[in-house]
Amino acid sequence: MGEVLVDTDVFSYLFKGDTRAALYWPHVAGKVLHLSFATVAELYRWTLHANWGQPRIDDLNDALRSYTIVPYDDAMAWEWARVMTIKGRPIAPGDAWIAATAVRLRIPLITHNRKHFEHVPNLTLISE
Repeated sequence: MGEVLVDTDVFSYLFKGDTRAALYWPHVAGKVLHLSFATVAELYRWTLHANWGQPRIDDLNDALRSYTIVPYDDAMAWEWARVMTIKGRPIAPGDAWIAATAVRLRIPLITHNRKHFEHVPNLTLISE
């Protein structure tokens, strides 16, 4: 059984039952699933932005229980700094935290946004 880090977009597909979720089920089935703390923050922001009601927030919290939430640590902060200083390829700070999480854990990142991450050294990507 392997481990993977799930990007915000793929989590969203799986959570919402989006048709694109079918592309990623084979990559998550039977795996230990992780989310970066940055992904959780993005998801919480969505609930506020879209004015979700408590039942939908409860559904989100239930779905999050299937994942290990990876917190910040010093080594990850250094990895984030390295990702943010890659020459010629700017990356959004949130994406940099997600990439740093996968690199720090040495596990693949499952994302539907390959272009956001493909230039990050030592990062294994799974993308459809």
